[in-house]
Amino acid sequence: MPSPVPDDQYDQLISKPLPPPHGRLWVQLLLFALTLATTTMVGAENYAFFTIDYTQLAALVKRDDGALMALVWQRWSLLGGLWYSLTILGILGCHEMGHYLYCRHHNIIATRPYFLPLPPLGFTLTGTLGAFIRVKSRFPDKNALFDVGVAGPIAGFVVAVPALFLGIAMSKVQPIPPDLPFTIWLGEPLLFKFAQWAVWGRIADGYSLSMHPVAFGAWFGLIATALNLFPISQLDGGHISYAVFGRRSVGITYAMIAAAIGLTVFSLSWVVWTALMLVMMWVVGPHHPPTLDDDIELGRGRLIIAGVALLILIVCFTPAPISLID
Repeated sequence: MPSPVPDDQYDQLISKPLPPPHGRLWVQLLLFALTLATTTMVGAENYAFFTIDYTQLAALVKRDDGALMALVWQRWSLLGGLWYSLTILGILGCHEMGHYLYCRHHNIIATRPYFLPLPPLGFTLTGTLGAFIRVKSRFPDKNALFDVGVAGPIAGFVVAVPALFLGIAMSKVQPIPPDLPFTIWLGEPLLFKFAQWAVWGRIADGYSLSMHPVAFGAWFGLIATALNLFPISQLDGGHISYAVFGRRSVGITYAMIAAAIGLTVFSLSWVVWTALMLVMMWVVGPHHPPTLDDDIELGRGRLIIAGVALLILIVCFTPAPISLID
């Protein structure tokens, strides 16, 4: 007759259900709803400022009696905020779904996207910290690693480009008043400059493009795409770099970290992102983990796509994303 199991060990004999491989749907939907709310609130304020011309803005700032914020609250519109939130969530969502669908294609266990809300408290431009998926199994080979890594940036880029042209077409060119005390200058990636020239031609000195919320969402999507394509450790660009160069990619990681630190001297807007990359390096290390079969080399087609990813990085990059100009 078997001996009875002590009460304190009984729970260990009961098989506990495993967490769902694709993540808990209710958590993902809740985070998406919160991110939709925070980005819409940021977009509502962005839309309110878009409706105020620069001359009126300069006069209200000069008064310094709260009239500017009163006007902003008067024109604050959640419906107007959806222009921005749906644009940026569409870009980020397609980016992460590109990763997720290619994980499914290669039988890699991964979660559905988790969006990260950022409450619009104080100086918050975006309303979100982005989105991510969690990969729960090893990559079978370099081909799978490359496909998963490159699919996200390309999918997000495909959505960002038409949104950029549409947003710039909905924007307006305004004269810059000489008494405007300050302005937030958003660095213009090469693709943004091209879209602006294609829609508006050359903008004369003393004038500036007042961006519609759709254009701002597309601008943020371009910046996010460039940052993810940095060939560092386990970023998307790091996956691509390891798939192409193997273990030699660690040298590229160190070079890009040094470049990011150098960019903080050029523009303070790089400080937060560089700090996050240094934390990532401290947590996961500079070396990309190997795949289950590193002997498989990429074919010519994937190498061409790697060149396309590098081109996307170049046209989406700007050395000074955000500057405050007096």
